[in-house]
Parts: sequence; structure tokens; C-alpha cells
Amino acid sequence: MAGSFTMYSTPWCGYCHRLKSQLAREGIEFEMVDIEQQPEAVSIVEEANGGNQTVPTLLYSDGTTQTNPSLAQVKEKLASLA
Repeated sequence: MAGSFTMYSTPWCGYCHRLKSQLAREGIEFEMVDIEQQPEAVSIVEEANGGNQTVPTLLYSDGTTQTNPSLAQVKEKLASLA
């Protein structure tokens, strides 16, 4: 399951911190991209969110995205990719 999605976030995003800690508790591995440290990633987030820089945005290995998903939504998506 490692690396099956990338989470785009910012250091100040409370929703990002909550989801990160939930994923860590579940042992779900993912890549992290701070869009403030990697400005080239902003376009990926904007494309997924109608021009808005909404985080957390998750980009999956199949090219689909989720914005501010619940842990259950992430687990359901990962199961469908397995």
C-alpha cells in the first residue's frame, strides 16, 4: 500500500494534521507534499479543486483525487485500488 497516494498539504492546515495522524495510526503510508515548500505542486491542487488551493488534497495512483476526505473514504479508495 506504500506510495499509493500523495497528500498535498500545508503546515498550518488543521484538517491535514488530523488526517495525517489518523493515517499514521492505521499504518497507512503515503507521500507528503507541502505546497508552500513545493510551489510547482500548487497547480495539481488547483486543478483538482476548480482553481482553489484546498488541502488536504489526495492524488491516487490511478490519477483520481479526493479533497479533505475522511479516513473511511481513504481506506475505501485504497481498497478499490488494491
